[in-house]
Amino acid sequence: MATELTTQTNPLLPFVSDLFQLKRRKTRVVMVGNVGVGGNHPIRVQSMTTTKTTDVEATVAQSVTLVKWGCEIVRITAPTLADARALGEIKKKLLAQGITVPLVADIHFNPECAMEAANHAEKIRVNPGNYADSKMFKTKEYSDSEYDAELERIEERFTPLVLKCKELGRSMRLGSNHGSLSDRIMNRFGDSPEGMVESALEFARICEKNDYRELIFSMKSSNPKVMIAAYRLLAARMQEEGMDYPFHLGVTEAGYGEDGRIKSAIGIGSLLNDGIGDTIRVSLTEDPEYEVPVAFEIAKPYQPNVPNPSPVWGEGGRRPDEGPHPVPSPQKGEGVKPHVENFYHYARRPSANLQIGPFKLGGENVVRVFNDFTPWLKEEKDGKSMALKLLALLEEALHSGKDMVPEILEWTISSTSDLDSLTACRRALGAETSRLAFFGRFNEIGLALKGLSQVHIAFFEAPRTLSDADRFEQFKQFLSAAKAAHVTVMLESGPCHRGILEPAFNLTRGVDFARKQGISDLLVSFKLPTVQQLIANARLATALFREKGIDAPFHLRFPGNANFDEERIQASVAFGSLLCDGIGDSVQCGQGVNADKDLEFIYNVLQGAGVRITKTEYVSCPSCGRTLFDLQTVTERIKSKTGHLKGVKIAIMGCIVNGPGEMADADFGYVGGAPGKINLYVGKNCVEKGIDFDQSDDRLIQLIKTHGKWVDPR
Repeated sequence: MATELTTQTNPLLPFVSDLFQLKRRKTRVVMVGNVGVGGNHPIRVQSMTTTKTTDVEATVAQSVTLVKWGCEIVRITAPTLADARALGEIKKKLLAQGITVPLVADIHFNPECAMEAANHAEKIRVNPGNYADSKMFKTKEYSDSEYDAELERIEERFTPLVLKCKELGRSMRLGSNHGSLSDRIMNRFGDSPEGMVESALEFARICEKNDYRELIFSMKSSNPKVMIAAYRLLAARMQEEGMDYPFHLGVTEAGYGEDGRIKSAIGIGSLLNDGIGDTIRVSLTEDPEYEVPVAFEIAKPYQPNVPNPSPVWGEGGRRPDEGPHPVPSPQKGEGVKPHVENFYHYARRPSANLQIGPFKLGGENVVRVFNDFTPWLKEEKDGKSMALKLLALLEEALHSGKDMVPEILEWTISSTSDLDSLTACRRALGAETSRLAFFGRFNEIGLALKGLSQVHIAFFEAPRTLSDADRFEQFKQFLSAAKAAHVTVMLESGPCHRGILEPAFNLTRGVDFARKQGISDLLVSFKLPTVQQLIANARLATALFREKGIDAPFHLRFPGNANFDEERIQASVAFGSLLCDGIGDSVQCGQGVNADKDLEFIYNVLQGAGVRITKTEYVSCPSCGRTLFDLQTVTERIKSKTGHLKGVKIAIMGCIVNGPGEMADADFGYVGGAPGKINLYVGKNCVEKGIDFDQSDDRLIQLIKTHGKWVDPR
């Protein structure tokens, strides 16, 4: 019988047992060959080959490379019977080299291929949206009887594979894709997390009807918000139905370079922080071995006893150990109610509007960017030289077509010379100061009182060498002066020794006190050293503030570390998790050592989380044996020609399996339609078909021009 989703009427159906304490979701163990997934096993890392499956030697070689880099499960596409049969030869050659890595056969559309692949691969990946269902983008209203008749037809086609996997001891991944939901699901549930979940559960019920439970589930999307919501909803629905299956996490078509890593970290890391996820794959438009160290880096905070076997950008290595790895948890926020209205649909936390120099912060305004430029000040020695460096950054952004400009500049003012340099810098900037705001960080009351005239927002912390009474009196003096100068006050809490969640309680008390002093323009800052501490405290503070009617905006700061590559991954997880929950009105990363790099990185995180668009966005698949052209080369080429188009979203897809659906929220799509031929899309609609490959770039640009979204590069 067709099922309506409980969460449509109960949006607070829990997907985790505690929002403020990390507890890994309890699942059964599913064996993929000799690799256990779920239960107390580590978070498994996997990848997918990009070679033609029928090229057995090339596929074996790439599989060996993946294993050397630490990959624990290897997926191989099997779109035809010839590909499915080739899996047997691939398996034999790997075993001959002593490599027992489990193979996953990736199946779309063709049940016959799945039946053949089950003879050779340890796991079969089935997409419920296109295995025994159809997607023609047709609009039709299904009556309950028509819907149930379709389910019966699907059961008839799917059951033989279920019985074969049960007989052979194979596992199965039921993987819903946001881009390939069937017309039947789309017409009843829409292109939504609800539709993705119901699509998978329909197939799960068929499996359980046949007493087959060797199942792993995935809910992939190129949009991290959709992906996060779908996995959470699946966890909640499974709890309702008494299911405990493990999850495979991934952001599909994440892209390449820093953008692909950021988007993957946002989606995968956010769910791992919820305790959801048992095996992961990072989908990059790069050689597949480069996916593996990124996956280990994302998973590292959630299994701290398993070190990353290789640098995020460097040489490969093997995973060093095996077995359960418990994760330390923060203390609970006892009795605190949930912090959001609905876990499964994005809504931004309501907050007050603040005027910070030329910028509005909070409310419905874009998420603002802070940067610490203090190291530049020390390096340049004088304010005029500092101003020239800032002007160069502004000019570079203007010519790139990207809006990645400095906005709110942090200056640590600990001496008179620091204050003099700030004053000189502002003077040298002249009219350009109308495009910047200044944040002063003070630790001496005399400098603070004098420096308030030069900043738009200020933080003050009296020296700890003073008595508590003297520090308190200086803080009150600072608040009074800031109020008189109409300067916004930042309240900030770092880590506390009395408990991991103490910063949230401290900030709540601090806001209460500041409000009693007549301070209304407040920005609350979380400056915490780990991903888990930042997320837990921002979530708890959101809930506490809501209970008390406090609407102060939130500033999220990740202090970073000496390894900039690792910092990018962990900061993406921390910021992305909160931003995708609607928490955060401004962000800041790093300690100013790489101020210009930090600036670009922060904007890339905001774009990856879908909260602020400042450049062209690309959705590009990671390539596989179905791909009809060299994705890396083509993506780089299209980016070189269109990368100046701010706010335009272009999808570059190697084949049509997920393409039309994943492009539903893209402006334009470039899709392999046949060997040497490209199809062009506007949204999910194919508008030009069978274009010769050597003409495709020009035709894409012409299509963008026709729809009024082209601007000439500067």
